[in-house]
Amino acid sequence: MRLKILQPVTALTLGAVIISFSSVFVRAAHVPSSVSAFYRVAFGAVFLVLACILKKEFKPRRLKNNLLAVLCGIVFGLDLWVWHLSILYVGPGLATILSNCQVFVLTLAGVFLFKEKIGWVFVLSLPMAFLGLFLIVGVDMGHLTRDHLIGIGFGLTTALFYSIFLLVLRQIQSDRNDFSLFYYLMVVSVASALFLGGKIYMSTDSFAIPDVITLVWLICLGLFSQTIAWVMISNALPKVNASFAGLILLLQPTLSFVWDVIFFDRITGPAGWAGVVVVLSAIYFGMTGKK
Repeated sequence: MRLKILQPVTALTLGAVIISFSSVFVRAAHVPSSVSAFYRVAFGAVFLVLACILKKEFKPRRLKNNLLAVLCGIVFGLDLWVWHLSILYVGPGLATILSNCQVFVLTLAGVFLFKEKIGWVFVLSLPMAFLGLFLIVGVDMGHLTRDHLIGIGFGLTTALFYSIFLLVLRQIQSDRNDFSLFYYLMVVSVASALFLGGKIYMSTDSFAIPDVITLVWLICLGLFSQTIAWVMISNALPKVNASFAGLILLLQPTLSFVWDVIFFDRITGPAGWAGVVVVLSAIYFGMTGKK
């Protein structure tokens, strides 16, 4: 019985670890972040179409779930777009912290929508995790300008979009009578690609891929981040408490910092590494504390 409970948590954790490499792929590609976001979902859609063909998952599906998947894709596209706007105003560090306020939204949804029971250890682990993130990024909250406040607004909006995306995806995947591991993620990816592609078309950015190296990194972004990681995450979401899922997904920004240090020689001090330990400890305490 315990093994059955641990399997979805393990899948969700591995998915978060894999998706944490997104920052590595994006930094290695020689295109703007908005363009890399488009190719992430576009190449992901290609891989998911191939998976649907191999698994013979192209068959009539419920209209409601198809519409929810399209909505989910648009919301995910909005999440990526608004996150990039937040980065322009406050930088990637604070923007990442703000976007991960999803853990609070998902906890509230878990308690009030799904009637999940959480204990005081879990409640205390949430501010502990955010303290760790602030230590990692080293944000100076003492100098907030009007642009910072705008960026904070965009960052919190990102968290809201990300939470809606996860909750709608959870709802789609929980319909066992119309369950399809690859099909609905494919619809989500196609809808996101169309939305982000439209934003790029109306902007000054270009769809051009400048070199083969960039193409390889963008394909990796679509294969690992959008396909493999999200297949694991979406398959686990209906089987894991929403509050726990939000906490586990904090592994993504934490490990992104670690990869930044390892692969791109990011300069960091004891406070940054202390932040990593604090976040990982908060996730451990939140997952193992008594309900």
